[in-house]
Amino acid sequence: MSHRTGILAPPDLPAARLGPLAAAVERAGFDELWVAEDCFLSGGIAQAAVALAATSRITIGTGIIPAAVRNVAFAALDLSFLASAFPGRLMIGVGHGMTGWLEQAGARPGSPLTLLAEYLDALRALLAGQAVTVHGRYVILTDVQLAHPPAVAPMVLAGVRGPKSLGVAGRHADGTILAEPVTPGYLEFARSHIAPAGDHQIVAY
Repeated sequence: MSHRTGILAPPDLPAARLGPLAAAVERAGFDELWVAEDCFLSGGIAQAAVALAATSRITIGTGIIPAAVRNVAFAALDLSFLASAFPGRLMIGVGHGMTGWLEQAGARPGSPLTLLAEYLDALRALLAGQAVTVHGRYVILTDVQLAHPPAVAPMVLAGVRGPKSLGVAGRHADGTILAEPVTPGYLEFARSHIAPAGDHQIVAY
């Protein structure tokens, strides 16, 4: 099993400092830089674009984009463009989002688990270039297909914590992002509930 080491950018970092930080992380020899989408600071996709443009080697991850506040088709447009412009260097984290922030934004879903499962399936299919028609409880798409899907589809990970959400991650995502603090005991607990088939990447903050 291979291991990679990365840095999580401070969520309150001023915009002008993100590019230099990303370049410094790359020069220091780290493998990854993760950017957070914490309300109401900075958007994860925009930060990822800045960090990708400021670097040439490392992987940039969004950790995490709340599924409830971004229409999956339009999120796929931005993410597909970044994945095409910087092939093999983008990882996408999607999660429930913090309940208080979702309530402030009027976007709290009735069933976060159902929303996340539908969102992950649709986003992965869109980024793979598929034509997607789905009429779920939350995700509704009719013959939606990206005109320019990335040649290399980025990994889509679920940023989750509890046992039911970890199960969703194992069934519907390419990997899982575990929020801090990740102790050895919690890591084993998470693995037992993810129980994925095949290669499933785990990111531990």
